[in-house]
Parts: sequence; C-alpha cells; structure tokens
Amino acid sequence: MINIEELTGFIVEAKAKTYVGDGASLPACRAGSHDIGHRRGAWRYLDSYFGGTDFAGQEAVWHDDQPCWAMNYFGRIVRPELIDARRAGAVIKAALQAMYREKRHFLGGMEYQHAYGCYIDSSRGATAHFSGRETIFVDGEEAYELDYRGGLIVP
Repeated sequence: MINIEELTGFIVEAKAKTYVGDGASLPACRAGSHDIGHRRGAWRYLDSYFGGTDFAGQEAVWHDDQPCWAMNYFGRIVRPELIDARRAGAVIKAALQAMYREKRHFLGGMEYQHAYGCYIDSSRGATAHFSGRETIFVDGEEAYELDYRGGLIVP
C-alpha cells in the first residue's frame, strides 16, 4: 500500500524539479511528445505532453516500477490578445514555485498576483482522487485555462 503523505511529498518534489525547475528534457516516449522526469530511490515521475500554446498531457508516478498515481490535463490560451504562451508560462511557473515552496501540496486553493496576470488554482479532493482548474486573468478577463484530474492507480 502506498503511503499518501510520502507520495504527495514526492509529487511536489518532482514537479518542482521538472517543469517549474526547468528540468532537463527526456527522449520522447511517444512520437511528438515533450517529456520531463524525476527519480529518487524507488520513486519515478514522468510528465509527458503534446502541444505548446494549446496542450494536453499526463503526469504519472511509479513506485518500485509499479504505476501508482496519474494526472491528466488540458490547457489553452483563451484570449491570445491578452496573453501569449511565454507570459502564461512565466505566471504559472512563478505561482507554482510559491506553492511548492510550502512542500506540502500541489493542488488548488491558491491565488497569485503576477505582473502578467492573476493566477487562480481551485480544486476538490486530495492526492488520492482530485479534479481542478487553473486560470490566468488579465485585466479581469480569463485569458488562460487548464483543467486537470487524477489520483491513485489501484491494480
């Protein structure tokens, strides 16, 4: 049985060292995918996604080479006249760095003000089963959105 607190801690660590931490790219595991990953002991994490401005992906965690957790996501620029992919990425990385600094959670309940916009992440549930949405508002208008869902994988 997976220890949820240990899993959550590893997910936060992995997310902080990969996308948010500008981790090194891995060879694509599927044609056209962008892959980044992290390993520590028996734990392994992979974030594999397609696209750029509009994108879809999946994060997965293995413990002792057994898949135990996954999250799917789809994000897009809703108003390209208000924000572009580079600026949205800067807002997201800054907001997530602040969230991960707490090293306790990776889900929702966060609002972050940035020069390029206001980031809001809201979710329900916890590591074992959750869904949520992150948005960036520019001048009061929703300019970026991402929906996510995931949880434990039980054999």
